[in-house]
Amino acid sequence: MPELPEVERAVRALRTHIEGLEIEAVRVFHPALRRRASAGALKKLHGARVAWVERRGKHQLIHLEDGRVVHVHFRMNGDWIFDSASEPLPRFARAALSFVNGSRVVLDDSRALSTIDIHPAETPVALNLGPEPLDSSLTAEALKAALSRRRTAIKVALLDQRIIAGLGNIYASESLWRAKIDPRAVAATLSLATVTRLLAAIRAVIARATGGRYTDAENARLDVYDREGKRCRRRDGTILRIVQGGRSTYFCPRCQRAGRPRVTRALPRARS
Repeated sequence: MPELPEVERAVRALRTHIEGLEIEAVRVFHPALRRRASAGALKKLHGARVAWVERRGKHQLIHLEDGRVVHVHFRMNGDWIFDSASEPLPRFARAALSFVNGSRVVLDDSRALSTIDIHPAETPVALNLGPEPLDSSLTAEALKAALSRRRTAIKVALLDQRIIAGLGNIYASESLWRAKIDPRAVAATLSLATVTRLLAAIRAVIARATGGRYTDAENARLDVYDREGKRCRRRDGTILRIVQGGRSTYFCPRCQRAGRPRVTRALPRARS
């Protein structure tokens, strides 16, 4: 799934290509998108001009000069393709925004899970998101307070966008490995020192990410994700894969020991 760095890269490209342009037409090609945006609402976008584009977590918000907002979420593997309105549509085109200058941006998604919604002017877009990893408001104390109410595993808690916006499955695993925290540790039990280390790891992982598609090569090298059975990059351990909340988690059981739940053995009963 595209996470904060990937969506940020997409938004920057979107800004370059469409800010200030007048919309000629917006078309959707998948039934799921047609159910979210009516033909009438799409038709009314004709003639609207793009004011600016912003990212919030994994969400992309295309603000129009008249106050309306086109809200896009890539979900699992959506992406933008920038081309000309005269070119054939890509195979997995799910929607297309054409502009009066002849340019076009296509929402490409082989799994057809991406979403597009149109919000009326002066209607707040309710995203219910927490702070982003680099927000100054996200302190170790604030993060610990948010986690103190979570009795779930820390890896599962980190996927809750109300705790940290933009962090997803891959970079959560990477951050826990970097912080040497067991992904199965109960979120509420982590000490302030451990949470401090976790927050630093999250920020380092996000800062290192290139914003390209996930790869185990070049600058986007992943330390733990999708490396099941391979040697840990930090010490002589083997990367394991488990499933948490329906998602794959990769970790090194030898070096990720912080917060590990301890198994206590019952004492033998005293004889009367």
